[in-house]
Amino acid sequence: MSENTSYLKGHLSFEEQADQLIARGLESDREELIKRLSAVSYYRLSGYLYPFRELPGDQFKPGSTLTSVWERYCFDRRLRVLFLDAIERIEVAVRTQLVYHFSAVHGAFGHCDEKNLPNLKIQEYIDWRSGLLTETQRSKEPFKQHFFKKYTEEQNLPIWMVSELMSMGSLLTFMKGSGAPVLSRIGSSFDIPDTLLLSWLRSLYSARNICAHHCRLWNRELGYPPSLPNKNKFPDWHQKTEEGKNVFNNSRCGIILMICRRMLSTIAPSSHWHERVEELFAQYPTLPITDMGLPFDWKNHPLWKK
Repeated sequence: MSENTSYLKGHLSFEEQADQLIARGLESDREELIKRLSAVSYYRLSGYLYPFRELPGDQFKPGSTLTSVWERYCFDRRLRVLFLDAIERIEVAVRTQLVYHFSAVHGAFGHCDEKNLPNLKIQEYIDWRSGLLTETQRSKEPFKQHFFKKYTEEQNLPIWMVSELMSMGSLLTFMKGSGAPVLSRIGSSFDIPDTLLLSWLRSLYSARNICAHHCRLWNRELGYPPSLPNKNKFPDWHQKTEEGKNVFNNSRCGIILMICRRMLSTIAPSSHWHERVEELFAQYPTLPITDMGLPFDWKNHPLWKK
């Protein structure tokens, strides 16, 4: 007979939550802990508390302090802001190149013909087009209203307009579906093979969603680990530790830092984004960066020093 798996936990006041954490060994001033819990929920904070637990139990390791937990929470929050800044720039640049090269090959309304997106199955294309039409109908953007008011015979926006209404997910589908002539030109503009660029964008999209929903990022595994460049041509991405493991763990956000650095060096070479990242890390010197998939001397690695 299977055990009862019903959820039996009930509501706890902030005071009760604080008392429970202190009873389990978390070192903290009670009033400060209550204040933190009232600003950041117990459940959200639990992801930052987890590494301090004596597993498989609920007790905390000796020396576990609210200060250490809160530092990780604050670092992660600021790291997500930096990621969103970089990913926005990358997304806008990729969107620009995709639309530019697609329209050069297929014209203003090339996206209205499924033959121009040969890498999509018919149902994928139908779903994608349906989503674009829905977004177009919902949009209150002045450029949309002006276009249809002026061009009354048109039922679709040209690709350079409708692309501004695409979500990043829709943009990825658009890029995936585009044929080789378009994809190769986009890859060339970033000096990255197009298949690798698509993999990187999927991983960036996954990281972006984590950041946009204010979820823990710094030490979690990525849903879509990015592919790495060819080992022979790009050996810096494949360096090994003395134990024979990859220097960068591509299932952690550290590799996304390197991807952002690589792409921003092409997109915005005068950007100071990498300096802001370094400043953030310098403010949290006790953070265990190996949990992010980064080597100890990551700032001196060739991928970061570019």
